[in-house]
Amino acid sequence: MNGVDVARYALRAVIGGTMIAHGVRHGRTLDGTAGWFGSVGFRRPRLQAAASSVVEVGAGAALLAGAATPFAASAVVGTMGVAARSVHLPNGFFVVNEGYEFVLNLGTASVALAGLGPGRFSVDRALGLDARLSGPRSAALAAGLGLAAAAAQLAAFWRRPEPERGAEQRVSEPYGSDAPASLKSLPAAD
Repeated sequence: MNGVDVARYALRAVIGGTMIAHGVRHGRTLDGTAGWFGSVGFRRPRLQAAASSVVEVGAGAALLAGAATPFAASAVVGTMGVAARSVHLPNGFFVVNEGYEFVLNLGTASVALAGLGPGRFSVDRALGLDARLSGPRSAALAAGLGLAAAAAQLAAFWRRPEPERGAEQRVSEPYGSDAPASLKSLPAAD
């Protein structure tokens, strides 16, 4: 095993595990997740909540197993693209302000994994597909297919919600009025 193998397995474990955790959480709190999807501008929020749970668990499991790696990575890219556009971009970069830092890193890591390929211990290798499902074309496939899927979902189901009353408070208190005093004392990041 070499450094590239370690990188492949680390990416598969972290991205796959993260996606499964998010999907399970969304599935276990489906009503709350649906309410949240509705609050950020999605039509058919219950469908969105169920679909996000299934896609996140499925993509995560496929990445853990190293199965159809560029396609599983594209599902992560698509999910992160939807999250970035519908929630995180207006909040700047830093995750502490609900920014796009986390979704950008998870999506980019997924593209990198698609380019590297899943490695020796994978379903793709067992099926003899790993040579065809890695490299620059696979990275481009993961990025392109994921972003296209995100654009299609956003076009079909999402509309920017109208600003709420009291939005001025959120701007003046970027960590929220109920945040601990220690967090409020930090300068707001862009």
